[in-house]
Amino acid sequence: MYRPISIDRENLTIMGVPFPDLATLNITASAIGSNMFEGFEPEAGKIALIRDYVTNKITFIQFVEAAKNTING
Repeated sequence: MYRPISIDRENLTIMGVPFPDLATLNITASAIGSNMFEGFEPEAGKIALIRDYVTNKITFIQFVEAAKNTING
């Protein structure tokens, strides 16, 4: 089920998670929105993880491992 998420383009945050610039925020918001139609349920920790991958703070392998840990508890 779709539920709106908080996107603050003025303060560059999605659900309170800060982003370095508007372009990165918009790309991430678009990806999150698309995946919500497939059942993704965004949470601040998941958004921070996506942000870190998109901004090259973590590798794809680190992203996948962190995502697995999030799913498995």
